[in-house]
Amino acid sequence: MTSEEQAPAGIDPSVPSVARIYDYWLGGKDNFASDRAAADKLLQYVPDAREMCRENRAFLTRTVSLIAGEGVDQFVDIGSGLPTQDNTHQVAQRVNPEARVVYVDNDPIVLVHGRALLEENTHTRVVNGDLRKPAALLADPEVTELVDFSRPVAVLLLSILHFVHDDDEATAIMAEIRSKLAPGSYVVMTHGFPGEMSDEKLESVREVYAKTAPGGVTGRTRAQIASYFEGMDVIEPGIVPSEAWRPDVPWDVPVDFAKHSVLGVVARVR
Repeated sequence: MTSEEQAPAGIDPSVPSVARIYDYWLGGKDNFASDRAAADKLLQYVPDAREMCRENRAFLTRTVSLIAGEGVDQFVDIGSGLPTQDNTHQVAQRVNPEARVVYVDNDPIVLVHGRALLEENTHTRVVNGDLRKPAALLADPEVTELVDFSRPVAVLLLSILHFVHDDDEATAIMAEIRSKLAPGSYVVMTHGFPGEMSDEKLESVREVYAKTAPGGVTGRTRAQIASYFEGMDVIEPGIVPSEAWRPDVPWDVPVDFAKHSVLGVVARVR
């Protein structure tokens, strides 16, 4: 997008969107000046944000490949964001061409671009849904027409739950999602982790995100993230920075939990 006149109806291009900020950091073109300004502002406080986004995508590729290789052929990607390289359906369908993928988002631009891209892929669809209403989301006929929740399914929540600010609400969302999953299902998550970032920097980051859609961000501790997976089997190596989760190349760098990062975790329903 090169001019704000190209904004679709109903979109205020002066309000940054977390989906379009992410797109900009990944080198995409589906973003406005407001998104780029917010993204560049965030880089002043989190200079490695671009790298963390790329690692987040690489984590998606590794985990979806692993789960599809285990025989799971249904995926629900919540908060999927704008299409980029190696989207969930492309990764899953490389392993199993019959794999079914539902993308869920509520950003209008994500919905328009996703539906245009996937118009002819009968095993994939894009659905308008809100993570804050997980029961309605998972019961949506557009979702259940493609995904059978009586069989194993993988639910992806990549860099999305930290935009739910209330801790009790985040816990309730995760409990509702877990309750709908059959044994053998997986939950894949990445989540912002502040580490020992100074209060001043944290507040600066929050101030930028507060002016975006959906507005605000909440980093959480490893213990808080672990609580979302009670009663599930967390797959090795556990809750670690996404780049350290079964990397494609040998990993010999000690994990530093003092540093801010995006933590990754994969857990299986018993």
